Amino acid sequence: MKQPIVIGIGEILWDILKEGKQLGGAPANFIYHCAQQGAEAYVISAVSNDKLGHQIEELLQQKGVSAFLNPSKLPTGTVTVAVTEGGEPSYTIHENVAWDTILLTDEAKSKLKEADAICFGSLAQRASQSKKAIEEALGIVSQNCLKVFDINLRQQYYSKALIEKCLLEADILKINEDEITVLIDMFQIEGRTVVRLKALIAFFNLKMVVLTMGKEGSYLVTADEDSYFKTPKVDVADTIGAGDAFTATMVMGLLKGKPLKELHQEAVEVAAFVCTHKGAMPDYKSI
Repeated sequence: MKQPIVIGIGEILWDILKEGKQLGGAPANFIYHCAQQGAEAYVISAVSNDKLGHQIEELLQQKGVSAFLNPSKLPTGTVTVAVTEGGEPSYTIHENVAWDTILLTDEAKSKLKEADAICFGSLAQRASQSKKAIEEALGIVSQNCLKVFDINLRQQYYSKALIEKCLLEADILKINEDEITVLIDMFQIEGRTVVRLKALIAFFNLKMVVLTMGKEGSYLVTADEDSYFKTPKVDVADTIGAGDAFTATMVMGLLKGKPLKELHQEAVEVAAFVCTHKGAMPDYKSI
């Protein structure tokens, strides 16, 4: 089987934690895990010609992550992260930063045409230039490319119109327990959890909805099948990037043609592994 080409487009930044900084941003986290699982994986974003930007480029090389990063006049992005005693992060996302100015390079456009899967979110679409780049990228990929909308609702950086547009573009929706509450209110969806997820599938013509609920487990739901797994009990260091690892493993499983239950179990196990380490990009040698 040929090596799948997977692309993540959107924010790349430094998560600033009490104990130091960690490379972050959902697309970068997602791509790291896809690369670790055998994909030809690329992140599309922007950094500044500053110390933090140079450090991102250096660390991506060390992590074996390929990237198309256009230079920006704005500073490289940072997010201030506070972690609760239970390991749950809260984020303060700073504005007017490099990933608000994403542009598609010619090399990125060429690779997008070959992509087997692309993952995008709502956060990076808060600024018009990056929003345009994401829309352009979704227009470049082939009809057979799997489009994954990792909704990633943060602070005030989303609207109903944006979410509807992205859902109509997507094949797969990835949401967490807080985000499903927003969508339930936004689209007036009733019923049990699986019924609500199937309603989203029907309304937006999706292939799958993925719901992660932290300690309460996770669902993978299609029009014809649904899967639920409990979350394993592990010693949690923090939960940063666990959802991105879950999404990456799920996408790689789909691209490899694995059955729903099998790829779901693998996604749960990798996400749990990430929770036992600090930061979103742990070394897979210890998995």
